Amino acid sequence: MEPKKKVTILDLAAMKQAGKKITMITAYDYPFAKIVDDAGIDLILVGDSAGTVVQGVPNTLPVTMEEMLYHTRMVARARERALVIFDLPFMSYQESLEQAKHNAGRALKEANAEAVKLEGGANMAATIEAIVNIDIPVMAHIGLTPQSVHRLGGFKVQGRDEEKRRKLLEDARAVEEAGAFAVVLELVPAVVAKEITEMLTIPTIGIGAGIHCDGQVLVLHDLLGMNPGRKLKMAKQYASLYDLSKKAVEEYCAEVRDKKFPGPEHSF
Repeated sequence: MEPKKKVTILDLAAMKQAGKKITMITAYDYPFAKIVDDAGIDLILVGDSAGTVVQGVPNTLPVTMEEMLYHTRMVARARERALVIFDLPFMSYQESLEQAKHNAGRALKEANAEAVKLEGGANMAATIEAIVNIDIPVMAHIGLTPQSVHRLGGFKVQGRDEEKRRKLLEDARAVEEAGAFAVVLELVPAVVAKEITEMLTIPTIGIGAGIHCDGQVLVLHDLLGMNPGRKLKMAKQYASLYDLSKKAVEEYCAEVRDKKFPGPEHSF
């Protein structure tokens, strides 16, 4: 079998120029990272969304740097083709440029990530530039920034009025000028996301931002239907793994209780 062609940040720029859509998904461990890599995903984001879909906490704020390193190491072991991006967690980059550079370096050195992602627009331009200047690729993230949930007053669409639209455009320009190789647009009106996508030379990755972005990202657990009760307008569920897994465990329990498992074929 021929080795898979590795995705790099240069490929992403070429894909935007060619009008080819970019696929991105989250993963947090070896088995699922292997599945999405084998499926042909372009980018794997080891997201701080681990807090809400793996750890069971209400938002991403409690997630730590050590936890992100742990998850990313597992994902990187499975990665053959996809570009692995480390999501810098809350308060791992906001204190100082030195802190941001140090933790971005840890993501590559200790967890084998190939890029980092951080939240913020113009307010984080200097941080993006500082990390890029030590040769670490940075993906930006504007619009709804979940680490700012308390300032934003909840998980709400950003950029609906003219003032906030202009602010989003300023943020998009700022992160591109700072050297980001791509930018996530989260919960942004489709018309604004289209304007940003056409304005920038770097790829835009949308989530709840319409069809006109250069690529799309989903949280793996939303795509696979693994967290019942978590129904998001911006996500599409492509499978129901919670129901399928629950049914399998129920069958196992029934067979053990009925003395059907293990059978002779499972015994030595």
